[in-house]
This record gives sequence, C-alpha cells and structure tokens, in this order.
Amino acid sequence: MAERLLWASTMSGGEKTRGMGAMGTLVGQLGELLSRAVMPPPPRVCGAPGGPPVTAPRVRLSDGRHLAYEESGVPKEAARYKIVFSHGFTGSRLDSLRASPEVAEELGVYMVAFDRAGYGESDPNPNRTVKSAALDMAELADALGLGDKFYVVGVSLGSHAVWGALRYIPERIAGAAMMAPVVNYWWPGFPAEDAAAAYGRQSYGDQWALRVSHHAPAILHWWMDQSWLPTSTVVDNTTFLPNKRDADIRRTLTADGTLQKKKEMATQQGINESYYRDMTVMFGKWEFDPMALPEPPCPVHIWQGDEDGLVPVALQRHVAGKLGWVNYHELPGTGHFLSAVPGLGDTVLRTLFG
Repeated sequence: MAERLLWASTMSGGEKTRGMGAMGTLVGQLGELLSRAVMPPPPRVCGAPGGPPVTAPRVRLSDGRHLAYEESGVPKEAARYKIVFSHGFTGSRLDSLRASPEVAEELGVYMVAFDRAGYGESDPNPNRTVKSAALDMAELADALGLGDKFYVVGVSLGSHAVWGALRYIPERIAGAAMMAPVVNYWWPGFPAEDAAAAYGRQSYGDQWALRVSHHAPAILHWWMDQSWLPTSTVVDNTTFLPNKRDADIRRTLTADGTLQKKKEMATQQGINESYYRDMTVMFGKWEFDPMALPEPPCPVHIWQGDEDGLVPVALQRHVAGKLGWVNYHELPGTGHFLSAVPGLGDTVLRTLFG
C-alpha cells in the first residue's frame, strides 16, 4: 500500500490525469456492461410488428396506451350497477367474480374486466404505479360511458388498484370490494414485529424476491432470470398451500395445462411488463399507507380466508382493525382462491349492492 502511494506521489500531473481518465473509462465500461446485463428485453407490444395480434376490444387512454377489456353481465345500458374488475397476479381480462348469470340478471349488474397494463393485450406502462392503476380504471369507465360513479372489485394482487382508487379517485367510487387483497410488508401501519414475523414465514425464495422488488426493483428481472439465485415460488406455482381446496385447484389446473395457458396469455408481451412490474408496484415504496386512508364516501368490503397461504390472515386482520370503515368478512376453512368458493361471487354482489 505504501509503495502504491509513493508511486502515485511521484507521478506527474499529466500522468495522474491520464490515470484517472483511464480509471474513469474502465468504470464507465463496467457500468455500461452491468446496465446491459440487468436490463430486461424490450416488450413485444400487441399489434406492433413482431408482436402478438390484437384480438380483444380495446380503449385508447389519454397517454396513447390501450387497455383490452371483456364485458359480462347485463348490457351496460340496462344495468343498475356497473363494476370495473381488476384481476390478480398471473390473471387477465377473462377473470371474474364467477357470480351466477341469474344473480347478475336479477340485480342488474354489468361488469367490465380488463388486462392491467402490460398483461394480455393491454399496452405496457413503464411508469406503472398504484396511482396509474387507479387512473386506468377511471379512464376505462369513462371510455365505456359508465357514468360519474362506478363500483370497483379487485382480486389478490390486483386489489392494489382498488386501494389506489380509494386514495386518488374516491369521488368516482360507488363501492369497493377486495378479495384476499395482497399486503405490502413495508406498509408503515403494520407493527414492525408482526410484519417481520409474517415475512419470515414466507419461503426463502419469496423473501428474496420481495426484498429485491422493494429495495432494488431495477434488477428484479435479472434476479428472477438467474437459476442460481433464490426466487419466487409464487411465480413458479410451487408455494405451499395449506388449504386443501387451493392445493387441489392448483394440481388440477397444472395437470390440464390451464395454468401454463394463463401464463402464456398474461406474459405474451414480456414477463417483465406483467409479472415483475406487478411485483415492484405491489411490494415497492407506496406513496401512501392504506391504513392511514380517511373514510371514503362509499362502502368498502374485504373478504379473506383464514387458511390463505399467500396473504397472511394476521396482517389482513390488522388492516381491517385499523380501518373501522372496512367491512371485513373472514371465511373459515378457506384459502386464497376465493373465486372458486361455491356461491361466493353471488354473495359478494348481494353484499356490495345490499
């Protein structure tokens, strides 16, 4: 070390300048290589040259992006209640509450589900946030002429859009329902010990995937692409599911190829634009804490199974306990896949519009 310092001290000004320049060039080259290594591939945008075809109806948003959607229930012109539905992780516009056509007809319910940005046939949004998810729902409702107020329903991770709606566009929301909404372990409203305990019960790979999503989102695509690093069991569909119905459903859908087809549809524009951006939005740094929201001018409901292997029921109870205006419905002996619970879709509609 002393010899190196002595050598540096005997260098001329020009030599020092050239040495620093060479070092700067080397650092710059290393930085460029690192940036290229972690940069995800560009998305294959639907309808663009070389991209997947557009097969679904779509609306054009104010920023030029398109949202693909699917309508169900009664015609919107005849509907008494209009719902915008936000699908979960790995889902699509083809997902729904699975309410019976008879109940939808009886109540007069129209529902539009959409591919969230980057999923299916909706254009990617490199600036996607919780706020943009809420504003996408509002723009979709406006484009379809749903009126000044509409209902919002979110499933699992897609419920972040509902929280965003309650924060950013509460005056547009007539009512809200969230089905097993995913929680962010870094929300300030959680007691640190409780959040740490629930986080620690996740698999080692999921802990790392969430940690990278929160602290280093720019490298998440690279991280998830490394077979030697611990990654998400949720993405791999290998998470331990304590509820028998959940486990049986996953086994059946894996065996018949349904889960693979859903993944191919969800990620056809790029897994980074769908799955990984979902993870960085949901588990990243939020601009607000849902547990600090003021009471909105509409009813809000949460349904949660007490055997959910993906969303810790203890943390969900804490969310509901902090927000006295939330109507919390805990389902005994029930897991995460609430759309498969017989009759629950009808119950949600009757409760939301009761």
